[in-house]
Amino acid sequence: MKRFLFLCLTLSISAIFATAQTVETTSQDSVFIRQIFDQALVNGESYQNLEQLCKEVGHRLSGSKEAEQAVVWGKKVMEQQGLDRVYLQPIDVPFWVRGDIETAAINEKEDIAISIKTLGGSVGTNGPMQGNLIEVQSLEDVAKLGRKAIEGKIVFYNRPMDPRPINTFESYGGCVDQRYAGASTAAQYGAIAVLVRSMSLLETDPHAHTGSMGYKPGIKKIPAAAVSTKDAEMIHDYLQRNGTAKVTMNINAHTNDDMPSNNVIGEIRGSVHPEKVIVIGGHLDSWDVGEGAHDDGAGVVHSMEVLRILKALDYKPKYTIRVVLFMNEENGNMGGKGYAAKAKANNVNHVVAIESDRGGFSPRGFNIKGDSNDVAFVQQFRKVLEEYGLHHFEQGYAGVDISPLGTKENLVNPDLIMMGLVPDSQRYFDYHHSDTDVFESVNKRELELGCGAMAAMVYLLDKYLP
Repeated sequence: MKRFLFLCLTLSISAIFATAQTVETTSQDSVFIRQIFDQALVNGESYQNLEQLCKEVGHRLSGSKEAEQAVVWGKKVMEQQGLDRVYLQPIDVPFWVRGDIETAAINEKEDIAISIKTLGGSVGTNGPMQGNLIEVQSLEDVAKLGRKAIEGKIVFYNRPMDPRPINTFESYGGCVDQRYAGASTAAQYGAIAVLVRSMSLLETDPHAHTGSMGYKPGIKKIPAAAVSTKDAEMIHDYLQRNGTAKVTMNINAHTNDDMPSNNVIGEIRGSVHPEKVIVIGGHLDSWDVGEGAHDDGAGVVHSMEVLRILKALDYKPKYTIRVVLFMNEENGNMGGKGYAAKAKANNVNHVVAIESDRGGFSPRGFNIKGDSNDVAFVQQFRKVLEEYGLHHFEQGYAGVDISPLGTKENLVNPDLIMMGLVPDSQRYFDYHHSDTDVFESVNKRELELGCGAMAAMVYLLDKYLP
């Protein structure tokens, strides 16, 4: 029986690989990929482009004047690259404003300051707001405690990121629900505000990390702010010693009317299948803290550098290679949704979509969002990419901006392959959505290796896709 099951499994695996297109890369591919990485490492422009974006434009929350300056910058850089076409794609984006008041403190004889960042989309406190703090570990804890314990309180969500997973995005996914849904969950039981432990693996990080949150329709909107992990530990210890804590919060965040903005698009036209598109991109917007260097300035310059490298090497792609600098990934994804809807309306046939939105760290490979044949097809490139440190080619999430292309309402090509660059993740959440996500936190060589990885993958896909 065991031998029969083993035979069936072997035949099933063989069938999977038999139906995937077989690729035999050549010595020519190895030579050209070496030239790609040489171009990225010796003549690369990604680092200087990132410096311009971070230092001359700065952080770029959608709807802000800085976001619009970034649009102008992105269009100018791609025009200077001499692409076949560079243009803007109009979209409307939300315009949330943090405001100039953002404080919290434990009220004692002398107030103990708490480092906070208002969560994106939160309402303000309408002046100083005071309440007793109650600590919980999860949304489920709030429900178990119920209205009697929660009503009139400020709920403090203090579940840390789990340090055990090697992939830190797994840790992030395991606790980000308290940031996104914590306010509405607590409001159902009468809470007046929430504080949420920052999504960071650094236990003594003095910087609070912001991020998006959402309100459920029909539930009262209450203020929400992230607390630095250092102060989260301090608050926990305070509560352990004293049993309770009175906290004052004062934030004046608000949401304005939607604003007009743009995705920025550049492309090299395909020589054989110009009507079919390999799209690559990252998001041009960032939170209004730090400089958005890793999130997602790195992905922006990764993507632009792919076209510069291919042009510098005089490569003539079979398919149209298109870069999209998406606007508004952080708090609405209107750039990704708008691009996908317009692509559907124009019946644009995307054969591959690749996103870079995990920082400018050393590249390790790619996630592939597709069936087993897609994964098996891409895995055949490992042998020519391993020497560049690229070994991860596994099924997984590709990215927020490109995800609308694969939805039922927008899908044009059922064989679309979606991929996401996977850099080393160990330091990403040290900087994510915080004041420390600045140009100086990005290593030049690691950033350039990411550009090489993206360009090499685009080259292989363009050459070997039928």
